Amino acid sequence: MATREHEEERQEAVSATAYGRLESAPLVGERHDVLAGEREPDSPAIDLALSGTVFFDIVLTGLAAPPASGTEVAADGMGSCPGGVANLAVAASRLGLRTAVAAAFGEDVYGDFSWDILSDQEKVDLTASRRISDWHSPFTVSLAFRGDRSLVTHEHPSPIPLADMARALPRARAAFVSLEAGNSVPQWAVDQAAHGAKIFADVGWDDSQTWCGSVLRQLEHCHAFLPNAIEAMSYTRTGSPASALAALAEYVPVAVVTDGPRGAYAVDQATNESAEVEGLVLEAIDTTGAGDVFGSAFIVGTLAGWPLEQRLRFANLSAALSVQHTGGSLSAPGWADIAAWWVRVNAAHSEAERKLARDYGFLADLVPRGWLPTDQRRASATIGRRP
Repeated sequence: MATREHEEERQEAVSATAYGRLESAPLVGERHDVLAGEREPDSPAIDLALSGTVFFDIVLTGLAAPPASGTEVAADGMGSCPGGVANLAVAASRLGLRTAVAAAFGEDVYGDFSWDILSDQEKVDLTASRRISDWHSPFTVSLAFRGDRSLVTHEHPSPIPLADMARALPRARAAFVSLEAGNSVPQWAVDQAAHGAKIFADVGWDDSQTWCGSVLRQLEHCHAFLPNAIEAMSYTRTGSPASALAALAEYVPVAVVTDGPRGAYAVDQATNESAEVEGLVLEAIDTTGAGDVFGSAFIVGTLAGWPLEQRLRFANLSAALSVQHTGGSLSAPGWADIAAWWVRVNAAHSEAERKLARDYGFLADLVPRGWLPTDQRRASATIGRRP
């Protein structure tokens, strides 16, 4: 017994050292199917269905300040990757979900890059997506500075409506939609729900700041709603995240309110659970896509049937790991990243990290103890770079 314990301690120490050497970029590891025990011959072939715009993202990080008119500023880092709905798709796929996307891609270099990354590298099902000639792919430049970001976007409407493409999405266990005032839940998602899919929803920032109540009425079709604290309080006309959560629970079975480094709150009426977990704060390089990563991780835990507190902690951890790297989809953690963090926390001796090890003890059943990271990386941060 002593020999085995000594070997486990040695492996954890080696893994922690390797983690410190490799933490500057997302790691590669074996795909981990958390739903393996749930899969039956008649189960849906896809776990998560998505439809939306895929942007080609260029992210510039390490700016001291955004450029003022007539000036030039230097960026310490950069990355390029598929963005928009691709952030959710990649985050879910890296955590083991079989993911499908309906989106338009231009027949240009940006479209080639995004299609190849999603289909070949990240194993996202694009059979419902389309390549379109004489139409350039949507494009976004993200400027990351002081823990926040600014975006510049250019796009033209797709000649093929998303609704037409989304009808071809395979039957799925879950679907994710973004709610908008004045619209309704997309018909493709309603059809998925009619076949048993759980609909998860978020909502974007309301530029008009009217926070129309029609958004909340759309929740009748949804299983879960995951707004941030400002959005939740604005739509419910309440003064605190806790009050907003209570109000949202009147509309949807699972309500989640995220509050950045202050943590997350949730109520699951299907399981009679409520939970509040503190934030997990790690050094941030770029916050792009952190909310998408949180949502994907929460879906993973929900489909796997985890307790609510574990779902929130897992989502917090995944989002916190993502902000340590550049880009939205490029920075989404996989199981190798989670395993590396778990090994490091278990090898540490401070009281704060021992508390983390206790709070995240459920990872012991999900992450192999002797895991060792490799030098391999998921993606180049530069489009078209040749070896």
